[in-house]
Amino acid sequence: MIKKLRIKLIAASMISLLSVLLIIEGIAGVLNYRNIVSEADRILTLLEDNGGRFPRMEPNGNMGDLGQRSPEIPYESRYFSVLLDGSGNVVMADTGKIARIDTSDAIDYAKEVWANGKERGFIGEYRYAVSSEESNVRIVFLDCGRSLNTFYNFIFTAVGVSVIGLLAVLILMIFLSAHIVKPFLENYEKQKRFVTDAGHEIKTPLTIIDADAEVLKMDFGENEWVNDIQNQTKRMAELTNSLILLSRMEEERTKQLMTEFSLSDVVEETVGTFQTLAKTQDKLLESKILPMISLKGDEMAIRRLAAILLDNAVKYADDNGKIMVTLEKKKKRIYFTVFNTTEEISKKQTEHLFDRFYRTDTSRNSETGGYGLGLSIAAATVEAHKGKIQASTEDEKSLAVTVTFPLAT
Repeated sequence: MIKKLRIKLIAASMISLLSVLLIIEGIAGVLNYRNIVSEADRILTLLEDNGGRFPRMEPNGNMGDLGQRSPEIPYESRYFSVLLDGSGNVVMADTGKIARIDTSDAIDYAKEVWANGKERGFIGEYRYAVSSEESNVRIVFLDCGRSLNTFYNFIFTAVGVSVIGLLAVLILMIFLSAHIVKPFLENYEKQKRFVTDAGHEIKTPLTIIDADAEVLKMDFGENEWVNDIQNQTKRMAELTNSLILLSRMEEERTKQLMTEFSLSDVVEETVGTFQTLAKTQDKLLESKILPMISLKGDEMAIRRLAAILLDNAVKYADDNGKIMVTLEKKKKRIYFTVFNTTEEISKKQTEHLFDRFYRTDTSRNSETGGYGLGLSIAAATVEAHKGKIQASTEDEKSLAVTVTFPLAT
């Protein structure tokens, strides 16, 4: 549980940081790109208004709509224009202000723009603008290669720095998370020790109470009060044993004896032990078990798992209900499913079935003697064997608990 908490803490931190970085870089990237387009469009507008050329610089340093700009702009800008008639035929092409484009290339670009019908846009790294000149159409192209390369370099640099930053934060979080969850780990360990120690302390007086009840029964004969004492003592002992078992499983998860055994035989034997109980309650117990399926794990723990699932199914199956146990192998996974019909269970309830002390029907569980710990023990057993367990209902009138194990290798 603490390990999962630590992983969630690291994941939440990394996702939050990644989201912030993406938002910042996205905004910065959009603003930079819009600035490039805006600057290019200003220059193109000036070129359109002057027949595809820059106007002469005014004495005050202004140049048309560009306002106060560097007087080097006409010399730094690389551009060309093509004049077309109303039918799209080339009238003239001016490539005197760009060395990398010849007349043939300029005409090809102009025809492409004429075909797409847009007034402004990009073709490669050239920003273009279409304007009318009397009966002709002029298309002016501005080379934005340097600006776009600067923009792309910014993006690549930002992404690179972000990746390095994320890796650095990830390393820090791996170390820091251990200190962050340390108080929770200590409290959790104290709780487990308390449950184990308290359970052992409670077992002694329960044994004495049960022995005293036996003496009273021998001296004064059976009566409802003595029987009730013994029944409640037995239930309390079962609850204590379940709590100790669950706590011990969590404490000694890495100490389990893992050996390869026949899971098919274990399930089949467990089904056999519950056949009589199911018949006495007028419930149909069937099984479909694929033979020769082996599992590497703690055989006693798996037997207990199978017994818990079958006990739960028999207890809570409805009157004249059906219980179906299946064991099959698909690809590299083993699927162990216990299905039973029931009076009513919602999909929301299935999400909490493996929580400690959770009971779908308090009154009914009191009658059956359940404490809501059986499926918690089952879940802990499955987790210790690196498997998965889930409960599902399709019609809210049946319950299927499916356990998935990796195949023994």
